[in-house]
Amino acid sequence: MSHTPRKRFGQNFLQDKTVVQRIVASVGPTSGDHVVEIGPGEGAMTQAFLAEDCRLDAIEIDRDLASILKSRFSQSPNFNLHMGDALRFDFSSLSQGKKLRVVGNLPYNISTPLMFHLFEQHTYIEDMHFMLQKEVVDRLCADSGDDDYGRLSIMAQYHCTTEKLFEVYPESFFPMPKVTSAIVRLIPHEKKPLKVDPKLLGKIVSTAFSQRRKTLRNSLKSLFNEKTLSELNIDPNARAETLSLKQYGQLALYLTDHPEP
Repeated sequence: MSHTPRKRFGQNFLQDKTVVQRIVASVGPTSGDHVVEIGPGEGAMTQAFLAEDCRLDAIEIDRDLASILKSRFSQSPNFNLHMGDALRFDFSSLSQGKKLRVVGNLPYNISTPLMFHLFEQHTYIEDMHFMLQKEVVDRLCADSGDDDYGRLSIMAQYHCTTEKLFEVYPESFFPMPKVTSAIVRLIPHEKKPLKVDPKLLGKIVSTAFSQRRKTLRNSLKSLFNEKTLSELNIDPNARAETLSLKQYGQLALYLTDHPEP
């Protein structure tokens, strides 16, 4: 490689061409698509997507990598590079009336806040395909009652349908990470499954899982009394991981109609 990976940016570059092609095939870009790649690195996936004749905007925070990308792809009329932090990027500025297809090998240290940043701009996004730490993908796709089920599962599934596609092993990267990765597909809902305030939903879910081993009677006592939980057909002796998204939605609707004094 012509670039030395930097730990502070969480850089582990995908170098396995077979995996790259499998990702591109999973996305299935066409010449009319507008792809946005987050953290393109030296451009392994960038090159593969441009070969499909789609428009591609790349967002890269590392100045040295930005220079490499410019030298490699500046001659392509479909390539546009943005220097900056994806966590602060306004994705709506790229839409221009057409929804975006967002892809990326996301650094593990920013993956969760970056996804929530994208959820806030969901109206401009057709779908997202990300390489993430396997355990994060497992949490995104977990159902109630699963060991991996938690705040991330509920809030991601409020915003999107989630699907784990396949796993990617450490030897596909340089430098090799210590964990297995996985590809996830996220498709924003055209219509949210619950008509609730997402901030209120997030507050209830965070409160419930802040004391995961406690029963809801104890973990949610600052928001609901035992009688209210029972009236909502929610067992006060249950734990946070047993409630479905719909049940958390019931709790949020109750607080909407019965705001705290």
